[in-house]
Amino acid sequence: MTDNPTACILIIGNEVLSGRTRDANLQFLATRLGELGIPVREVRVIPDVPETIIGVVNEVRARFTHVFTTGGIGPTHDDITSECVARAFGVAWEVHAETRALMAEDYARRSPPVEFNAARLRMATLPVGAVPIRCSETTAPGFSMGNVHVMAGVPRIMRAMFEALAPSLERGQPILSHTVHADYVYEGQIADGLTAIQAQHPGLDLGSYPYYRGTGGGVALVAKGTEAAAVAAAAEAMYALLARFGSARQGEPAPEG
Repeated sequence: MTDNPTACILIIGNEVLSGRTRDANLQFLATRLGELGIPVREVRVIPDVPETIIGVVNEVRARFTHVFTTGGIGPTHDDITSECVARAFGVAWEVHAETRALMAEDYARRSPPVEFNAARLRMATLPVGAVPIRCSETTAPGFSMGNVHVMAGVPRIMRAMFEALAPSLERGQPILSHTVHADYVYEGQIADGLTAIQAQHPGLDLGSYPYYRGTGGGVALVAKGTEAAAVAAAAEAMYALLARFGSARQGEPAPEG
């Protein structure tokens, strides 16, 4: 695969780790980053613990081209991502004057006006040197600090922040994907053949994904890479492999039900 930039996603929040909140951001981010040629190489879910956030941010920002965080930039006491990123970079965490003015104006013009109190001011407080990520959904921004991009956990706002950020990201060739599948064909039947196809295409990521339904199951095989011809060739070989054992088809298997 072409030497594309790489990404790590940090999902920050005790509510995700406890199971109370289901993460709804990972699939969107991984898909969009793949389209931009920034494959996601690692994802971590971490708690609202300062030492953990600081340590993990410093670890992964040294290993990946981009780090994307979601969660922990709201107005409450447990929204500590922003100040932890400031500590990770060794800079002060201060009110950002431009953001404070934008937020104050926004709250004042609402009907009825909303108090711009100390809790809301936390959302205008950023690491010194951070570049705000502004979007149409809110005047409370995310921000970029070096290669770390800090976004909201609320999916609607996170997506708006990401789309605002996307044009500025260093990117590579888009990740292409081709899927073939077959019902009533199982991984144990095709494992050796798939290993041989992977050996023929070392620059691609080949994956095998079983699925199950009430009447039986099957397997979907996926080829991913940046070279269209190589992805197509691998997909053709995988299709032929599945066809030896059942009725192979192109594309994702139909949903159950």
